[in-house]
Amino acid sequence: MSPLITPEELAAIGDVAILDVRWRLGGPPGIEAYREGHVPGAVFCDLDADLAAPPGPGGRHPLPEREAFQRAMRRLGVSQARPVVVYDDADSTAAARAWWTLRYFGHDDVRVLDGGLRAWSRAGLPVTKEEGGPVPPGDFTARPGGMPVVDADGAAALAADGVLLDARAAERYRGEVEPVDPIAGHIPGAVSAPTGENVEPGGRFHAREFLRERFNTLGAVEGVPVGAYCGSGVTAAHEVLALEIAGLPAALYAGSWSNWVADPGRPVATG
Repeated sequence: MSPLITPEELAAIGDVAILDVRWRLGGPPGIEAYREGHVPGAVFCDLDADLAAPPGPGGRHPLPEREAFQRAMRRLGVSQARPVVVYDDADSTAAARAWWTLRYFGHDDVRVLDGGLRAWSRAGLPVTKEEGGPVPPGDFTARPGGMPVVDADGAAALAADGVLLDARAAERYRGEVEPVDPIAGHIPGAVSAPTGENVEPGGRFHAREFLRERFNTLGAVEGVPVGAYCGSGVTAAHEVLALEIAGLPAALYAGSWSNWVADPGRPVATG
């Protein structure tokens, strides 16, 4: 099953949990955009509160604890046997974090609305400001381990013996700018692979063949272990999603750069 779903396919589905995961680094809160208009039946999923633990040495968006994630998903109406569709504004950066986290915690039927709310609207499908009543609680049981992860040591090993993709913008990779974390640069041996190149101008993912060729060119080929990281594990999930579309499984360094630089003894590369 493809990890993506088109607006037309979503409109034709009957019983499905739809999560609106709009989010921006530094704000404003995504709930404001949700209240201005969303896919009918969607509930707002807060990336910072529902898809991450509080910031700390593990990074700015460490993985949530199992119990906390299970509570959040049940509150949002997620059940084990019910399909889930996640979306954001357009390019699926935030939605990919929801897709990955649900998959990691054991939900097998999660798809990302390709092109997000922008594609839904362009397809002439309805948008509503109605939030409806309380969401019937779901029965999702979180079981970690459904997707591969690596820690800092694992990321360093991938950079040395496999392929470690840096999903941030190229200028952050090179260390020319760093708007969030205290140290600029990248993990030595990592390869720059900005997530913006995974999608078309309208926000939809490139075709499988395009993505496969892109990642093959960067060294991510069958038989080679692949991982991805970014600033805090959000856009790296987008990279893992694009790799899955391309048929190339990859591990996520969930702590990413914000965890890497928390240890002053870890090496940093620039350029």
